[in-house]
Amino acid sequence: MGIFNKPKLRGQGSKRDSMPDDLWTKCSDCGELIHSLDLKQNLLVCPKCDHHFLIGSRERINLIADEGSFEETDADLFSKNPLGFAKYEDKIAMLREKTDLNDAVVTGSLTIQGKRAVIAVMDFKFFAGSMGSVVGEKITRAVELATAEKRGIIIVSASSGARMQEGMLSLMQMAKTCGALARHSDAGLPYISLMTHPTTGGVTASFATIGDINLAEPKCMIGFAGPRVVKETTHQDLPPGFQTAEFMVEHGLVDDIVHRNKLRDKLGQLLGYMLP
Repeated sequence: MGIFNKPKLRGQGSKRDSMPDDLWTKCSDCGELIHSLDLKQNLLVCPKCDHHFLIGSRERINLIADEGSFEETDADLFSKNPLGFAKYEDKIAMLREKTDLNDAVVTGSLTIQGKRAVIAVMDFKFFAGSMGSVVGEKITRAVELATAEKRGIIIVSASSGARMQEGMLSLMQMAKTCGALARHSDAGLPYISLMTHPTTGGVTASFATIGDINLAEPKCMIGFAGPRVVKETTHQDLPPGFQTAEFMVEHGLVDDIVHRNKLRDKLGQLLGYMLP
């Protein structure tokens, strides 16, 4: 036996090797260790400080929709590489396999407490929720479907902004989505926007902030550029809570902050008031 070989400590072995590494989750806000099952049962909200963790698009739809009412639309659309950006197609393929999504938004029709609507839910897990041509196209088609069927439209935003790998084609989606929403408004139909953490960049500068009703989850970040960029550009100290949902409510950009466990009731209530 070599002089540097040591016997294994008692307690190490197959039991430790099979221990799941995702049993506990640490809250990024308060540092609390939360059992993963407790976190899931609490809708991915910290039971100690109420921090809202990121939630997937399909999980959010299951939380909102009446049971069995959701019918997905345009699920087969996915991005190409129009600008020949290096390794972009490889990245898209990897994310499609990892997330089981074709792009950063899921759209479809549903009912919420019996109220007919169309929904588009962005997913931060896919390319940080960035808005490329497919995201813009799917949201536009969802709005046009809501207009044609005289339904309300709900858009849930969670995005790092426009997708730089698609250049101008990505920025064009800002105008396209807003144009569809303008026609939806002309038809006298409601648009409810829900901003979640984070909602930034071209998404904030387009469809996310022009709802008839703008809602937000607690403490989520809402802004165009990040706080560091704003501070370096203006050379001024930023006010406390800058770019949080609470700050936006005080300054009129957001109408109300809605806890995740009250979201379904809130959306059903608003659609009941606003649908013709």
